[in-house]
Amino acid sequence: MDYKTHTTSPTKTPPVNLNSFYTISVIGKGSYAKVILVKKKDTGKYYAMKVLKKQNIEKKRQENHVKTERNILVGIDDNPYIVKLYYTFQNDKKLYFVLEYCPGGELFNLLQKKKRLSEEQAQFYGAQMVLALEHLHRFDIIYRDLKPENVLITETGYIKITDFGLSRMNVKENDAKSICGTPEYLAPEIIMKLGYGKAVDWWTLGSIIYEMLVGIPPFYTQNRQELFEKIKFVSPKYPNYLSSTAKSLIEGLLRKDPTKRLGSQRGAQEIKDHPWFANIDWKKMEEQKYEPFFRPKINVDMGLHNFDPEFTEMPINSLEVSHEQTGPFKKFEEFSWNSDAIEIKKVEEVQHDNQMNMEKIEEIDEDNPDKMIEE
Repeated sequence: MDYKTHTTSPTKTPPVNLNSFYTISVIGKGSYAKVILVKKKDTGKYYAMKVLKKQNIEKKRQENHVKTERNILVGIDDNPYIVKLYYTFQNDKKLYFVLEYCPGGELFNLLQKKKRLSEEQAQFYGAQMVLALEHLHRFDIIYRDLKPENVLITETGYIKITDFGLSRMNVKENDAKSICGTPEYLAPEIIMKLGYGKAVDWWTLGSIIYEMLVGIPPFYTQNRQELFEKIKFVSPKYPNYLSSTAKSLIEGLLRKDPTKRLGSQRGAQEIKDHPWFANIDWKKMEEQKYEPFFRPKINVDMGLHNFDPEFTEMPINSLEVSHEQTGPFKKFEEFSWNSDAIEIKKVEEVQHDNQMNMEKIEEIDEDNPDKMIEE
């Protein structure tokens, strides 16, 4: 499936930059980026702003990952289970992604509080992950980093996946080879440096469903080498309280051989058809007509209490260009993006189409003055 192509019209939309926002609080931090809750000055809308230092990107050779994330979020169709991108821009030393804000925080935090979920609750979240991965795979994108920290909870209680920095585009066969992902969730074919494809995402789905039900990832250990050996050669332990269908699903998703893994033949449909998901009405799930189990409380702090205090108590700094950084750094070509311009373009296209239709009707009416025009 091909990406949509968009062009923006900078003359009809004001430029968006750091001065367009009020900064409120840090809500996340990773190896390469810091995420800030911001409020747009002209509309009062809240967003999550992901900030990356060009110095770190160049030093760790992450340019392609950043471009991939930007291109995926710009090019892919809107999906209710994938976080939406609104703006990207840059200055001399930093890159900025302005994303949809999900005030319920991370699924990771929910699991920390609840320890583990019921099977019905895990089915609710797991089904949404299936739909998100199915959508990405339609575009020949592998996600490669499904984990509780990358699953965000919206104000309605549904989820969205975020952080596409480790994703890869144009994967039609098993032609990906780089070791990429979070160690606890890596598929064995990645660790063994074999060519791999979309089946790695079904492995991570099995891992996160196991974690939701059991409380820890299936091969968890603090020893990295032992972890990789377990992933390659050991089957996870299944507690007695797991249903037979839950165990069957996880076993199918965690098959070491990717060609025999659930989802490797018919994609997401194989997983949708599994008995563990028998009670899921997939159309109803796509339309988000289920009542969520947990609807986050959003008060005057805009949901900040749903995020880890480790982040929210951090001082907001380093957003502006720091004179301590070396540079200048190169400009990322074709990086800036403004969804407002696309919306204006869509409206103009509709107006143009309507005008063309009216002109055609007038021509018909003039050629056939006695003919009735049906609306």
